Amino acid sequence: MNKARALKGLYAITDSGLASDGGIVAQVELALRGGVRAVQYRNKHPDHRQRAEEAAALLRLCRTAGVPLIINDDVALAAAIQADGVHLGRDDPDPREARRMLGPGAIIGMSCYNRLELAFQARAADTDYVAFGRFFPSSIKPLAVQADIDLLARARAALELPIVAIGGITPENGGPLIAAGADMLAVIHGIFGQADILRACQDFNKLFEKTEVSDP
Repeated sequence: MNKARALKGLYAITDSGLASDGGIVAQVELALRGGVRAVQYRNKHPDHRQRAEEAAALLRLCRTAGVPLIINDDVALAAAIQADGVHLGRDDPDPREARRMLGPGAIIGMSCYNRLELAFQARAADTDYVAFGRFFPSSIKPLAVQADIDLLARARAALELPIVAIGGITPENGGPLIAAGADMLAVIHGIFGQADILRACQDFNKLFEKTEVSDP
């Protein structure tokens, strides 16, 4: 899989608390049909077997769609199911260790919150993308630190890595984040908290289409 090509567009992040009767797998299937470009499996349930089975089912879906599956936090799970990569936060394993376990072709992302210096550290640790946010009030992480949109412009000027924006993003407020430098919009509630997941993804994708048209 071409990592550079994969890391642009809508990035769907699952949440077990938003799972409908059909579960996370059914939700992700709709999101893939809606055109998401990456999926992150985020499930804090303590039942490791359940998470492994669910992640493996998602991986099959994502492989069929040609979309990378990223595992949140759990490097061992990513290695066990041979997922496409892992996303790490400040309290997670070192990205260098994740690289050792997952190999050179894995996609490794890092949360950098509202701090550009963390992105420089992530770049030095051989990560493939950096994520900033939250940019707007978030029902999933209401206490997450606030990031300002000008951070994206500064990061874009200083980094060659793909940049992900996250936090309370909707089709109504996401456009300025892309214009400021975000390559991907990472969305949880704006996709999986909606009655029509397919339509929600299509609405987000229109933001990227507008940006591509306006580029010189």
